[in-house]
Amino acid sequence: MDKKLIVALDTDDGEEIDWITDILSKTVSWVKIGFQAFSTVGTDVFSWQNGRGFNTFLDLKFHDIPNTVARDVGSMTIHGANMINMHASGGMEMMQTARLKSESVAKERNIPKPILLGVTILTSIDEEGFQSQFGSKRQISEQVLYLANQAKEAGLDGVVASPLEIELIRKSCGDDFVILTPGIRPNWAESGDQKRITTPAEAIKRGADYIVVGRPIIEHDDPLEAVEEILDEMKGM
Repeated sequence: MDKKLIVALDTDDGEEIDWITDILSKTVSWVKIGFQAFSTVGTDVFSWQNGRGFNTFLDLKFHDIPNTVARDVGSMTIHGANMINMHASGGMEMMQTARLKSESVAKERNIPKPILLGVTILTSIDEEGFQSQFGSKRQISEQVLYLANQAKEAGLDGVVASPLEIELIRKSCGDDFVILTPGIRPNWAESGDQKRITTPAEAIKRGADYIVVGRPIIEHDDPLEAVEEILDEMKGM
């Protein structure tokens, strides 16, 4: 289960990142670097975390014209990101161009291609918010499934989606399609601004390949204890 848990280092405090990753280096395999951490550490984060034995999920949610996203994804591939995401709503051409660029630079430099994921609908958005803000005739689960199929057709490895949509995506996209789920809250943690959520155990039971947990770990008095409790919960699904 330690290979399924991704710890989100959602802080811009470099010393805190150093402290937390040092504590967790023998317990988990993945860390997530979002805008907060990346703004502080930059591309040095990849060699830094790799040196401690971590794989790095770069959570910058790229969303721009195809050439721009392809350039950025290619650059992050070269720097050593192990997993990269982009908004699936950026469109088929954007996702395909980014995937081809990542494959190309990985082959040229003889380095592993990162796992590429399409972000579907953010877990902070619920059904009511989706209908009022996006004006879609689809239900939120239908939109998530549509974007997941677009990501698969574009050749991405998988998607970022709430745990509530795992089974729909799995049925449509297959067992080899990677599903990463944020919106994970242990029983003892507050939900915060996350709305479409489940517990770690429930997400694993539904079929998540990876789960992302941030605040319940990094804001805990003892991050290692929090991780161990989450791992125990995942094992006891």
